[in-house]
Amino acid sequence: MRVLITGISGFVGRALAPALREFGHELRGASGRNDVTNLLVGCEEIVHLANIAHRYTSPDLLHRVNVEGTRRLAEKAAAAGARRFVYLSSIKALGEETHGLALNGTEVPAPKDAYGRAKLEAERALAEVARRTGLEVVILRPPLVYGPGVKANFLALMRAVDRGWPLPLASVRNRRSLVYLGNLVNAIGRCLEAPEAAGKTYFVSDGEPVSTPELVRALARALGRPARLLAFPPSVLGWIPSAPRLTRSLEVDDSAIRRELGWVPPFTFEEGIRLTCEWYLARRGQLQRDPS
Repeated sequence: MRVLITGISGFVGRALAPALREFGHELRGASGRNDVTNLLVGCEEIVHLANIAHRYTSPDLLHRVNVEGTRRLAEKAAAAGARRFVYLSSIKALGEETHGLALNGTEVPAPKDAYGRAKLEAERALAEVARRTGLEVVILRPPLVYGPGVKANFLALMRAVDRGWPLPLASVRNRRSLVYLGNLVNAIGRCLEAPEAAGKTYFVSDGEPVSTPELVRALARALGRPARLLAFPPSVLGWIPSAPRLTRSLEVDDSAIRRELGWVPPFTFEEGIRLTCEWYLARRGQLQRDPS
């Protein structure tokens, strides 16, 4: 099939493009401010990755790009004769934390920031376009995505473990779902192909959640470093800016995509961590100098 990927030069897009070519799809790619109107001609399927994710972006810009931009793209895709539209949303459309029960889509959405609210609004805009035009919309809600090319907090944690910094996280008892980039890419491919996916919203993850100390130990093993974990009560970690992300739970139930589409992640959590750390080690000097 002929597939248009928006955001093809981004973290997910750079991994998705070669994977879809390997599946035999013909690709068109859009990034930045490209006008996609001409690119849509003849495309049967769309994977929409291009959204603004920066936490300091204004709510107005998030709405204009992530919500209205997504709506317009879906309308243009339907008008051009596209059959399916796969949208990469986020777990943040539902919330930031779980308390004992994994999110499975039956909850009342409670996004906590402008980015999460924009993702939820975009999902609802796509549902309206689908009802009006017959476009087959599939929505994926991943938790934290890691893999070669990862940035932000995950890269910062890898850098801290590699440098041997003591981390006051040994007493944290949380449960966080993660998804390796290769697993997310595989799930996107499955959602493009499976007839059963039409109109569905799916969570996707590596499988069993891990605690932050377990994540640190896995990174340390893959980096060949000791895991220097110190025991501090989580309640006193508030001075760390990223403490909520390191201490709270955020767990998803991805049984629906496994059951309905027969999807099985091709990489285990351990394999995903190893491959991510191999990428980091190959670029250690550059990544330790570059704070981004």
